[in-house]
Amino acid sequence: MLFLYNIITLLASQLLKLVALFSPKMKLFIDGRKSVFQTLANKIQTSDKTIWFHAASLGEYEQGLPVIEAIKQQFPNHKIVITFFSPSGYEVRKNNTVADVTVYLPLDTISNAKQFIQLVHSEMVFFIKYEYWPNYLNELKKQQIKTYLISGILRENQAFFKWYGGFYRNALKTFDYFFVQNESSKKLLQSIGFNNVKISGDTRFDRVVSILDRDNSLDFIELFKDNKTTIVIGSSWPKDESLLVNYINQCSDDVKFIIAPHNIKSEQISNLKNQIQKKTILFSDVETRLIASLQENNVFIIDTIGILTKIYSYADIAYVGGGFGNPGVHNILEPATFGVPVVIGPNYSHFAEATALVNMEGCISIQNQIQLNEAFDLLIQNEDERLEKGHICSTFVQMNKGATQIIMNYITNETIN
Repeated sequence: MLFLYNIITLLASQLLKLVALFSPKMKLFIDGRKSVFQTLANKIQTSDKTIWFHAASLGEYEQGLPVIEAIKQQFPNHKIVITFFSPSGYEVRKNNTVADVTVYLPLDTISNAKQFIQLVHSEMVFFIKYEYWPNYLNELKKQQIKTYLISGILRENQAFFKWYGGFYRNALKTFDYFFVQNESSKKLLQSIGFNNVKISGDTRFDRVVSILDRDNSLDFIELFKDNKTTIVIGSSWPKDESLLVNYINQCSDDVKFIIAPHNIKSEQISNLKNQIQKKTILFSDVETRLIASLQENNVFIIDTIGILTKIYSYADIAYVGGGFGNPGVHNILEPATFGVPVVIGPNYSHFAEATALVNMEGCISIQNQIQLNEAFDLLIQNEDERLEKGHICSTFVQMNKGATQIIMNYITNETIN
């Protein structure tokens, strides 16, 4: 099976080069990996001590950040190496300040795994949430490098738990310890013979709780808000926007809207703005126009990245996009931590925090225009309802923090012993 996997990986690597000729994102995927080994050779000396974290994309990086920061504090003399699989993670966080080296993870071939691990020569490795690359894991096991899964989540439909999953189950034997999010993940691992597992919870809660301790003020958002009820729409997709624009166009001018789309390409931003009949301004236009005129607008489109979390602190109501697509809704914990009630689309079942908050009625799931209108009308017109749902959200986040400490307690004990 491993032989077949390696053949497929090699064929895929050639196919991806062809696809890159037509896809800008795939071009980043291919080109970004060309200099990885040279970067590692330049930035990591043989005498360096290192610790390696791998994140599939941006969401996993944000999820693992509390542990990365805690490890950096616990082991100040070690270099931190962070790898990404996806351009949507690497391109956004390639200049992060927590890591000493940030690179793409080369494709999972035998030669790449050997060369990468030799250059990084890490003492510990952390995989965040998922991604199980057999050749990397096999090489880590051969070299007896301690390897951990943090914020792991497993489901019955994964290959590990199928009759044909022996090849994949072998990959799991690499891990010294599994820190999983919930009881069902623990039971699934135990069902195939892994008892080196602890329920730590989800480190994303620690990440969003820490947001409350920083300065989240944005003068231009405060000016735009102008003390009016404000709905912040985060990570929206066209399907979300088709419903949202209809609501915005018929809504009272006493309500303000801030939209931070998932895709900020100029063509899509222009198309979104053209659909809105209210007075609208783009973030990219603010520098060329008087900031004082911000408050005269009803809709503020944020055509940049990196400030959405702070913007949520100004929300009275949040809509988080992605719930009409696959795999589903984006991060609802960021608005929730600020005590903001959240509205989402129907596809959220793969996200435990969204499922929990919908069941607790801090979050409202809608399936169509009528339900969206009803949800927004309720939250706008009924302040008590809005505050109650917001309180449910913030309490939920606070009650679920602590995963990082559980992980660090284990790592500390392992290091001492």
